[in-house]
Amino acid sequence: MADLYVPLTDGDIALEPLAEAHREGLRAACAEDNDIWQIYPFSYAGDAFDPQFDRMLAGPPQRCCYAVTIDGAVVGMTAWIDDNPAFQSVEIGNSYIVPRLRGSGFNTRLKKLMIDHVVARGYRRIVFKVDQVNARSQAAVLKQGCTQEGVLRAERITWTGRVRDTVIFSILADEWKALQA
Repeated sequence: MADLYVPLTDGDIALEPLAEAHREGLRAACAEDNDIWQIYPFSYAGDAFDPQFDRMLAGPPQRCCYAVTIDGAVVGMTAWIDDNPAFQSVEIGNSYIVPRLRGSGFNTRLKKLMIDHVVARGYRRIVFKVDQVNARSQAAVLKQGCTQEGVLRAERITWTGRVRDTVIFSILADEWKALQA
C-alpha cells in the first residue's frame, strides 16, 4: 500500500498516517460520540480505545489507518483496507468523524480526497462496507455516487456480540470521473 498510504491534504483537511502523536487527539474525538460504537465492529470508547489504537498503529498489512485533521486538530479516522493492486481495488473504511462535522459536507470532501487519490493511481474500483443498521453512513456513501451491490448476511460478529449484516457499495473509476466532469 506504499503508493496509497501517504499524507493527503485539501485545504484545511489532512489525512496523516496514524502515529503515536495522534493518540490523545483521536481519543478525545472518539469520546465525542460514545453511543456510535454500538454499531461499529469495534469499540473505541473508554477502556477499549488504547487496545484498538495500538492495533491500528501496528498497521496490519491489510489496513493502513489515518488520523483525519482540520487545521491540525484530530477530528476522526479512516483507512485503506484490503488493497489489491492486482485487482486494482481498495476499500475505504474504519471511518469515523466527530458529530459536529456530520452533515456539514466534510465527509464528502474527505471521501473525494481519498477517491481522487486512488483513481489517480490507476485503481478502478473503490469499495465501502457499511453495517446494515447504519443508515447515516449508507446515505453518505450513496451521496458519493456509489452503487449498492448487495448485502453480505451475517458477515461478522461485532464487539457487542451482534451478528452484523454488511451492505457492500462500490464506485468505479470511470463512474467517479464522469461525476467529477
